Amino acid sequence: MINVSIAGIGGQGSVLAARILAQAAENKGWQVRSAETIGMAQRGGDVMSHVRMGNEGEAVFSPLPSKGSVDVLIALEPGEAARSLPYLKEKGLLVVASSGIAPVNASFKRRMYEPMVLIEDMKAAGVKMVVVDDTELVRRLGEPKALNVMMLAYAIIAVNKRPDCVDNALRGAISLEDIEQAIPACVKRKLVSTNEKAIKVVQQVARI
Repeated sequence: MINVSIAGIGGQGSVLAARILAQAAENKGWQVRSAETIGMAQRGGDVMSHVRMGNEGEAVFSPLPSKGSVDVLIALEPGEAARSLPYLKEKGLLVVASSGIAPVNASFKRRMYEPMVLIEDMKAAGVKMVVVDDTELVRRLGEPKALNVMMLAYAIIAVNKRPDCVDNALRGAISLEDIEQAIPACVKRKLVSTNEKAIKVVQQVARI
């Protein structure tokens, strides 16, 4: 069983990224369940998408993972990484974008939002992670709306290249080619080439 969760802010595309991953798993003939837990998504609230894949032929009965069971947590925003961290396995991998989006309540409480402080705190707590320079990825691609696919691609590269991920269930199970083949079934035809290019950009710049 492989559990992957994708956390972000409404409008960042975590639901689409999960759909692409689920489609890639379905294309392999695996049983897949996916679900979203959505806050005030239309107003910049939190959105967390879950994909559970029976990669060893097992049936998947529940779409929601239990806390401490997620193999890879992909966070499109550092604050959402911190909020979703309880779902990550002790030896799971967090792949997190370095840029932050201040939550709505930060302005109400007049607090500074410091995403890199959150990232450093998670590192200090011993979380195994890859920090992604999402600003550079978006600059190279020239399309911010494809960050979700770039983060998904980055996570797959990280799991397959990092020596401390040899026991991660996602390692070797889903490839970038699988993701690329799943894209046409999940996005509009005019956006297929942009998302395919997004994967190639990550292949060129990923530093694992």
